[in-house]
Amino acid sequence: MIERRIIDELRGIVGDRWVTDQPEDLICYGFDATFHEGLPDLVVSPATTEEVSRTMQVAYREGIAVVPRGLGSGLAGGSIPTQGGIVLNTTRMNRIIEIDRVNMVAVVQAGVVTADLQAEVAKHGFYYPPDPSSQRHSCIGGNIACNAGGPHCLKYGVTADYVMGLEAVLSDGRVLRTGGKTIKHAVGYHLGDLFVGSEGTLGIITEATLKLIAPPQATRTAMVAFPKLTDASVAVTRILGAGIVPVAMEIMDDTTIATVEAHKKMGLPLDVEAILVIETDGEPDQAQREIETIADICRNTGAREVRVAADEEEGIALMDARKSVSPSLARCRPNKLGEDITVPRSAIPAVIARIKEISEQFNLPIPIFGHIGDGNLHPNILFDRRDEEEFARVEKAAETIFQAAMELGGVLSGEHGVGMLKRDFTEQNLGPVAVEVMRAIKRTLDPKGILNPGKVLPEGIGER
Repeated sequence: MIERRIIDELRGIVGDRWVTDQPEDLICYGFDATFHEGLPDLVVSPATTEEVSRTMQVAYREGIAVVPRGLGSGLAGGSIPTQGGIVLNTTRMNRIIEIDRVNMVAVVQAGVVTADLQAEVAKHGFYYPPDPSSQRHSCIGGNIACNAGGPHCLKYGVTADYVMGLEAVLSDGRVLRTGGKTIKHAVGYHLGDLFVGSEGTLGIITEATLKLIAPPQATRTAMVAFPKLTDASVAVTRILGAGIVPVAMEIMDDTTIATVEAHKKMGLPLDVEAILVIETDGEPDQAQREIETIADICRNTGAREVRVAADEEEGIALMDARKSVSPSLARCRPNKLGEDITVPRSAIPAVIARIKEISEQFNLPIPIFGHIGDGNLHPNILFDRRDEEEFARVEKAAETIFQAAMELGGVLSGEHGVGMLKRDFTEQNLGPVAVEVMRAIKRTLDPKGILNPGKVLPEGIGER
């Protein structure tokens, strides 16, 4: 419990309305898109960096844990208050401060919704490419904290590639500003890079300067069905080897195809092992030429069916199959654990085969989809949380998937982060030296261990 005098002090900082300890409010901030949950003692909703700074000064003085949180769409338990304390809700910090046309940057607060930013910069003739599937219900601060990706990151890169500057509040309330609008920056350490992917364990991101680019003139789309998964993987390698970098190359395995077809009735083939949905973009002639070359490569690599969209409207309809995966899965079982592993492209057939074996081993449906172009797959374990025996199998299946990815030269996460779900595997994945360096950084920036304790680092490291 947090003492009343502290609560009153925090209300004096952000206003009575923006501090709550009511049980019905606290519950709303105690879970994310995983099956884990916790309960904060208090929720504080600041509107400015200064309010965040003053809130952290109080928390630091009193030794109170602080968990930064946006819209709670995380898939690794990163924003769950496992040790109580304060949830620092950033959603009021939702101003797009500036769109600088000359320098081609946007300056935004951390609570800006990703899709809202994309829509606003489009009005000014710009494009912000990172497109996590949660873009309509996730915030820029969370995207940066987890280094979010998405389908278009194959060609355009992940969130980290667009962060030019950051403002972050440290554990003791000091405000750190890094980077800015300059394209080149070679003065000292790039401190901003520490905060990208740090999941709120090193500081609270309050503002970001983000790179914008010119939008593509045209987009072309194809859907390709492969009787054999290995042929789909070979096709991906041949496409990239031909010098073509598509905007997106998305895969759905046979289990996913059947699930989407049952939900959407799109006429998808049910007797193939994989479907690829591929997009190109650029000048109209270039985009068309590349999609036609891709279609030829796929036909020559074992594809049974190639549908090239006649126009962008039909292309959107084809991509809708991939975007329908998550809602389709929700119709199958009450709960799902959306995993996020990345392996070298050459290991994709092997890791998918391993995941299918794991599905049989633990008697759990595990549809597989994701970004095959960069080796980032999302095996989703479907289950019923009310069945304790089944839930125990889910946890074992997830651990076995992690092991499979690491054995094949991969990593635990490509875009969802580590949070609390994967923290106990961090040292195995990165090695003891890397973890010791991370420990040292954590101790330096958060000596009292109050920033998002229990996340990213293995248990007992960075704990309060």
